[in-house]
Amino acid sequence: MNTQAGRATPDVIVVGGGAAGLMAALTAGARGQSVLVLEHGPEVGRKILISGGGRCNFTNTDMRAECFYSANRHFVKSALSRYRPEHFVQMMARHRIAWHEKKLGQLFCDHSARDIVSMLLAECRAVGVRIVTDVRVSAVTRSDMFHLQTSAGAFAARALVLATGGLSIPKLGATGFSYDVARQFGLPVIPPEPALVPLAFGREEEAWVKTLAGLAVPARVSCGKVAFDESVLFTHRGLSGPALLQISTCWRQGQPVMLDLLPGQDLAANLLRLKKEGSKARGAGALARWLPQRLAHSLAERHAPERVLAEWADRDIRALAGQVHHMALHPTGTEGFAKAEVTRGGVDTRALSSRTMEARDVPGLYVVGEAADVTGWLGGYNFHWAWASGFAAGESIGAAV
Repeated sequence: MNTQAGRATPDVIVVGGGAAGLMAALTAGARGQSVLVLEHGPEVGRKILISGGGRCNFTNTDMRAECFYSANRHFVKSALSRYRPEHFVQMMARHRIAWHEKKLGQLFCDHSARDIVSMLLAECRAVGVRIVTDVRVSAVTRSDMFHLQTSAGAFAARALVLATGGLSIPKLGATGFSYDVARQFGLPVIPPEPALVPLAFGREEEAWVKTLAGLAVPARVSCGKVAFDESVLFTHRGLSGPALLQISTCWRQGQPVMLDLLPGQDLAANLLRLKKEGSKARGAGALARWLPQRLAHSLAERHAPERVLAEWADRDIRALAGQVHHMALHPTGTEGFAKAEVTRGGVDTRALSSRTMEARDVPGLYVVGEAADVTGWLGGYNFHWAWASGFAAGESIGAAV
């Protein structure tokens, strides 16, 4: 869709037609402001459309500040307290969009992620938000207003919202536009890095992981003091799955990642019991009582004695259990922005008001969504940050402009 913007001067220009940008636009529009959205892609909401397997994990019932990473760790509290998951669900109810809850409080559309985009567009139309797609912004300057030079002509407004996201998923057109404009106006930017991204490993660990490609197992993955209990997926390139994606956001180069393949169980105690019973099972057969066959065989080949369990020394049992419960892996990096669901880092939130998303030293300039240094857990948190931060900016603009 490409709606001509005309030449009337809007109150607000939102650069970026994703989740945060559309929420900021419809919120400001609902408060009586004239709003223009400039989107460089062929349609708005493209990241929404591909999310959650096409059904959009749009929020989470367990919305806590502790589920977000930022150099300014308290920054998210104000916006999250004022725009809760139930607020977004109420909007969906008005548009009769059915949804369901999956594990860990994750909320998904019953039908399609396109329902979310259609809802946001309908809300924008209802308050007169104008949208221009396929437009590139080439320059931004500021005097009494913000002036934008674009491929669709020149525009100006008293408020400018940077909502172009981060660098993740470049095939959707991700750019560093918001970072560049922020730096231009003196806002610090924390170097962006891939987050919620599969991890890659060195030759030896990669070779072992590849032998198990396609296998998914429940596990506990930890890095430092942070741990997640979800599934791990072995791939031809490295490790993925929800638990690995979660831990990737807090992982730093050089840190080991610890893997517990039987969380909540005591493999040593179980094997010692079998030994006492005189078990004739060999390593793979013993492990297969608790682990998938392929994983049991792989671990037994690497770490189990070549004797029946009844003949194992207790130290052999404890050594094998240690590998299962405390396997240390050493990532060499990530699979990069191409495979990252979100971006870690961005415009330093210490330069922004936590209540309004406005730059403290640049009145009228707002930064929302993934463009800011806020990264949520997997499971609807990043979309909710888009809704909450966009709402905070739109509400502030509506009150101030």
